[in-house]
Amino acid sequence: MATITKGILGGFSGKVGTIVGSNFRGKDIIRSVPKPSSKPATDKQLLQQAKFKLVISFMQPLKAIQTRFFGQNSGVKSRINLAVSYLLDNAVDVVLDVPQFIYNKILITKGDRAGFQNLTTALGVGQQITFTWEDNSAQGNADALDSASVVFYCEELGSFEIYEGVATRLDLSADITLPAFYLGKAVHVWLYFNDVAEKQACNSNYQGLLTIL
Repeated sequence: MATITKGILGGFSGKVGTIVGSNFRGKDIIRSVPKPSSKPATDKQLLQQAKFKLVISFMQPLKAIQTRFFGQNSGVKSRINLAVSYLLDNAVDVVLDVPQFIYNKILITKGDRAGFQNLTTALGVGQQITFTWEDNSAQGNADALDSASVVFYCEELGSFEIYEGVATRLDLSADITLPAFYLGKAVHVWLYFNDVAEKQACNSNYQGLLTIL
């Protein structure tokens, strides 16, 4: 059943016969109901589906970040659309017909904010990681109060740990202690800055694969 939202001459949402109505980013859209295909998917189609599934599964926990800090909304493309396209085009490789990530090419955030200067990472005992950087708050559009955030991903566990707003640019360092179950696990690490208004971020900085002590 369809629902008319703007009177008899307005757009509608739902299915009527062989057509479907919806509203996307303020635009009323009408399309035909897709016909199911009886043809089996080709190897190329199956591979593309596997790549898409890999990317969408990885991005799901990052949605709240990327809806704010991945590029700019462009026409009908949302920031999530942009993030999906970027990962598919730049950060996925295929090895023996199996898609896998190129982690050093993954961007968690994408934007024009000034990034980190001379960022370093040091592992400590007790699942502690210390990040340090130099003050570049006087350069370009950087600001002393820009907020630093850290994203960890453990491929073995399929889990993220996200720490937002752990320090400001002027703090020059941040200490993070991961939960105890990460002891001995390898984790990928990214950091990013965003402005106080949460309108802009830098390209995330990949700090490599770390084995937690």
